[in-house]
Amino acid sequence: MNITKIERKKFRVRNKVKRVSSVERYRLSVNRSAKNISAQIIDDTKNITLVYVSSNTKEIKSQKKTKKELSIIVAENLARKAKDMKINRVYFDRGIYKYHGRVKLLADELRKNGMEF
Repeated sequence: MNITKIERKKFRVRNKVKRVSSVERYRLSVNRSAKNISAQIIDDTKNITLVYVSSNTKEIKSQKKTKKELSIIVAENLARKAKDMKINRVYFDRGIYKYHGRVKLLADELRKNGMEF
């Protein structure tokens, strides 16, 4: 069974994050496409998604922003929802993406809004 280069990279990054995850910290996973970005906070012990925000929703899509501005809006919404659930410490799972561009903007904006990772 051969796996692709992307699958190996994804497994390598996610496995490192899952190995150190614990009960008091959840995993923040980022998914990015050509036009949209989404992020979710996952509890790996129970295998459930706690908080999910995407730029593909009606209220965010109707604002007609650039891709970088969408990353900032998604980060602000995710931080607000996480604060409502009293989550402020997470592990950042960048997936197959480099910590660069829109992924970095999302992470920096989350830090400004009180998230620790």
